Amino acid sequence: MAQAMRPQSTTRQISLLSTDGKPHPLQDTLLAVTLVLGAVAFVTAFFHNLHLISSWTGLIGILTGAYGQFVSVTTRERFALIIGLGAAALGFFLGMAHGGLFGGWLG
Repeated sequence: MAQAMRPQSTTRQISLLSTDGKPHPLQDTLLAVTLVLGAVAFVTAFFHNLHLISSWTGLIGILTGAYGQFVSVTTRERFALIIGLGAAALGFFLGMAHGGLFGGWLG
């Protein structure tokens, strides 16, 4: 129990997403990409004429978020990935409802 009373070192880097104290560059990159794609898909989904952008960014955001969930290490990363996945999925589904991935370019 001596280690419980020892003060924490102040030289240790504190990260917002990494609770285990180790760097996770791949997971952090996937998280940032998923959040950006989810935000773009969510915002553009409210405009009928931007259905190509919302459906494609939503689809790519879903795929990167799913892979990010697969390789994520900490709970904080998973929580933020779920937020990005939800926004990407909502943008994807509304983009599909407004015209789809190809929007009349095929057939």
